[in-house]
Amino acid sequence: MLAPTFHSHSHPVAPLILSLDIGTSSVRAMLFDAHAHVIPGTAAQIKYAARTTPAGGNEFDADTVRRDAERVIDETLARAGELANQVVAVASDSLVSNVLGVDESGNAVTPAYTYADTRCASQVDELRAQFDERATQQRVGTLFHTSYLPARLIWLARNLPQTFRFAKYWMSLGEYFYWNWTGARACSYSVAAWTGLLNRRALNWDAELIRQLPIAAEQLSPLVDHTHPVGALRAEYATRWAALRHAKFFPTLGDGAAANVGSGCVDATRIALTIGTSSAMRIAYPRGAAEIPFGLWSYSVTRELELLGGALSEGGMLYDWMNDTLRTDPATRGDAQVATLAPDAHGLTVLPFLAGERAPNWNAHARAAIVGLSLNTQPAEILRAGMESIAYRLGLIFGLLRGAIPDARQVIASGGALMKSPVWTQIIADTLGVPVIAAAEPEATSRGNALLALKALGVIGALADLPAQTGAVYEPDAARHEIYARAMERQNALYDKLVRQVNT
Repeated sequence: MLAPTFHSHSHPVAPLILSLDIGTSSVRAMLFDAHAHVIPGTAAQIKYAARTTPAGGNEFDADTVRRDAERVIDETLARAGELANQVVAVASDSLVSNVLGVDESGNAVTPAYTYADTRCASQVDELRAQFDERATQQRVGTLFHTSYLPARLIWLARNLPQTFRFAKYWMSLGEYFYWNWTGARACSYSVAAWTGLLNRRALNWDAELIRQLPIAAEQLSPLVDHTHPVGALRAEYATRWAALRHAKFFPTLGDGAAANVGSGCVDATRIALTIGTSSAMRIAYPRGAAEIPFGLWSYSVTRELELLGGALSEGGMLYDWMNDTLRTDPATRGDAQVATLAPDAHGLTVLPFLAGERAPNWNAHARAAIVGLSLNTQPAEILRAGMESIAYRLGLIFGLLRGAIPDARQVIASGGALMKSPVWTQIIADTLGVPVIAAAEPEATSRGNALLALKALGVIGALADLPAQTGAVYEPDAARHEIYARAMERQNALYDKLVRQVNT
């Protein structure tokens, strides 16, 4: 066991963890100490954007993002100075799911396709016709959807057959980075669970699904728990990152798993609410302890811990798209005007499916709609209606979670998009009808990486040993809750007319 070395109160407590967050809109690195406190001045970030296509494509150039990740590690180590020599582990998370093809020499032969790529929607329909989806969900934790690998791999084999044949391996961004840096292939149970191919009972690649796919299990990375370090740095990187020469590189986790841990939602009493580029609500519970309600998923955090929850492709993505399209005040991103409006007073109903629907109906064919516009409609009203629409979809997930795990008593909110908007947090509290507690950890996802690494190293005995700080409590208003309940019914009725009936 690595015991923490205590310094004066104003100094970080060794050992230190370098946390790498491979996100949808940026890659960031920073250092945490043995108390899971971020070390000021060590954070580095590079922003980027996915390439999109009219047909629903959403992808990154894997090597560009890898080089960005290497640059932020360079910068974090440089900013740390002598403290860099106290780093004993690198822990990372990434957007999930994502996948790319890699040849035998380790070169990416495809872009990295993200969860928001909807081009394989027809393959989802085929899988639903071929398999008992409910039985498959209980086995692998997910329903069929464009965000998961089964449909994606079939689409790639059919639409890009030559490129598909060049790929010897299929892996996520985090796996690809580590293979470049260490020469070792490994996939954590956490990232594997987000592929839709992990058998959650046996913790291996699901043979029943893979038999019907155009790949073999050997083309996927070996599965490991997050406590299993991934190789040692190759000579080139051991020279470049001398301070990390002897550090343990723990396998990449799903960003949702890291966010739950970092915000203190590590048992079944707390629901983690995160709104970044996308949105999610999740509860941590012992592996295999609950049946998955139809409409939700269950992903692994570790060998022992799972997450029950649901996610939306939209969150900050819808908020940013609306602000950019409506050309709201860039200083406030429209929040100042939104705050002056009464709940649902705009008369608008929004279906926020810019990238198809995920939870709870998992309809990849769904598309966004704004109904009720008039000559008098103002940009701030459209923006507020969009923010409320996300709250209503989260309300559906919340109801399913509480039905499955009644012990959940608190909602802890985190994520960059939500923490920048008290207005939005209050809208969600009023919609759910329960208090929403703002996480006071500004880097909840990166902190989750650090906590899991500290536990793996033996520095802490349990994730709850270092509780997360919390901030403001947003109490629900009963009158506003009734208004939003009626608005949710109106949104559901519009969904039935424009999505459910059209696509059935």
